[in-house]
Amino acid sequence: MSTTLPPQPWPAPNALLPAGGAHWRFGVAEQGDSGSVLRWRMRRNCSITPGQMMSVYLSLCGVSLAVAAMFFVNGAPYVLGFASVELLAVGAALLVYARHAADRELLTLNGRRLEVEQVDGGQSSRAAFRAEWLTVEPSGGQGSLIELAGQGQMVRVGRFLRPEQRSAFAQELRQALRLARLVAPAPYNDSTTR
Repeated sequence: MSTTLPPQPWPAPNALLPAGGAHWRFGVAEQGDSGSVLRWRMRRNCSITPGQMMSVYLSLCGVSLAVAAMFFVNGAPYVLGFASVELLAVGAALLVYARHAADRELLTLNGRRLEVEQVDGGQSSRAAFRAEWLTVEPSGGQGSLIELAGQGQMVRVGRFLRPEQRSAFAQELRQALRLARLVAPAPYNDSTTR
């Protein structure tokens, strides 16, 4: 007795893959609530996380204060004061670094809508564009930030990319926007895309 299984259906092609089946260099195609979504996540290149930095700073404080305490006991009280001032200055510098360690830019292409979220320090800004009205151009010369403009808004992105990578990112973004205009259906209500 033999068993036959029905063949599995062919997987649906991902609408947000570039022509030729190649993968995006900077973006990641994901499955969202309303179909496939393309996301570009760009963030600061930090070699140490804020949590790791805090533990290194606390160990530095412990060692430095232990040495300063030995000098204090042996008759040099000013060393403890200078060590405290030094640790406060290093702590302030590390606090400024940690505040910007989570800076990022997130671009999300969902259908014909491109949403841009930028986080700088404690401030966050958002902008939304329709693909058919969006222009992607360099804001200055070669290697400058990428300017996204349309519908009376303008946003500069690419702060966390090396200057030589920005033109390749702009080309990829233009290609994704062209593909979104071809594949995604036009929105019914104009007010939802503003």
